[in-house]
Amino acid sequence: MAKTEEKTVTATYSQWHLTWLRFTRHKLALTAALTLLVMYIAAIFCGFFAPMRKNTMDLDRAYCPPMKVKFNWQSGFYTNRLVMDVNPVTLQKSYRVIENKTIPLGFFVRGEEYCLLGMFKSDIHFFGTDQSRCGKKDIAPRFYMLGADIYGRDILSRLIYGARISLSIGLAGVLLSFFLGIVIGGISGYFGGWLDSLIQRGMEILNSLPKLPLWLALSAAVPEDWPPLGVYFMITLLLSLLGWTGMARVVRGKILSLREEDYAVAAKLLGASDSRILFRHLVPGFTSHIIVSLTLCIPGMILGETSLSFLGLGLKPPMVSWGVMLSQCMDIKSVAYYPWLLTPILFLVTAVLAFNFMGDGLRDAADPYSSR
Repeated sequence: MAKTEEKTVTATYSQWHLTWLRFTRHKLALTAALTLLVMYIAAIFCGFFAPMRKNTMDLDRAYCPPMKVKFNWQSGFYTNRLVMDVNPVTLQKSYRVIENKTIPLGFFVRGEEYCLLGMFKSDIHFFGTDQSRCGKKDIAPRFYMLGADIYGRDILSRLIYGARISLSIGLAGVLLSFFLGIVIGGISGYFGGWLDSLIQRGMEILNSLPKLPLWLALSAAVPEDWPPLGVYFMITLLLSLLGWTGMARVVRGKILSLREEDYAVAAKLLGASDSRILFRHLVPGFTSHIIVSLTLCIPGMILGETSLSFLGLGLKPPMVSWGVMLSQCMDIKSVAYYPWLLTPILFLVTAVLAFNFMGDGLRDAADPYSSR
């Protein structure tokens, strides 16, 4: 019998495929990426996921505490109603639970009308008060899963709406930092000499300035009569102009190590221009490292906006961001009596940690051939 020849099949994977395979083995980074995906989806479709509109007020429910979600097979999801009592001496408001009165809850329920993605009108909400199970003569009561603020506005709804600003300002700021870092860092590393020294000394002077006081000074220079959208873009610009140096240093270091490679020298001998060599041959060689650096820069942008808005020098009402919501916590007495006002901190910490964990996972996956 003739021997059957065994053929060996060798699989070839691209750099991006190897990076993705290694990243999927990093369970913590993968969990962080899924967490961020959920947060960004909720921010994009905030009208659908928020139980109410961001500025819906009910002064009769000021500082309403978080309401517990309960479930049984007979009634489904529900929560107990709360009644507000006012202390006649201190005028402090308190709420007590009425056990025999409930508020029916459900998924995909009808509520306040909103405009999805600014184009489609709808009144379907992901979770909230189920008006169809309320009596016809009964006004559908409000449900505050995470409590209410001083004006009776739902904190959960404002958190979801505020995620649009707090999460998007990090991406927008990083995109501008990416452009400045690639261009300035690439020029510094490729040409070297006196130009490199000049750029590096300028970056050192910029890095030596204390960031927070400089942010405060520049934010205070923004005119108060500017529209909210203009303030948003100005804050994004300020954060970007002060945050591009880290990206520039990463790009410069990589360019210094790659500009003498054979393919770069060959491209120059063939008559390629300096800009083509820099942006078409050298920069694509370390794209994965650039993505890692961008991922690790986003938390700094988010924290910068939150700090400025918390101090009253960034975004201001009627715009909603996590920093604007935390500005209500300036009074320590309010925090002591109503600790649920600090809920935005949990979302902020979760987002920052998720970006850091995902950045660590991408950094480990950037070199698929290294051993862990």
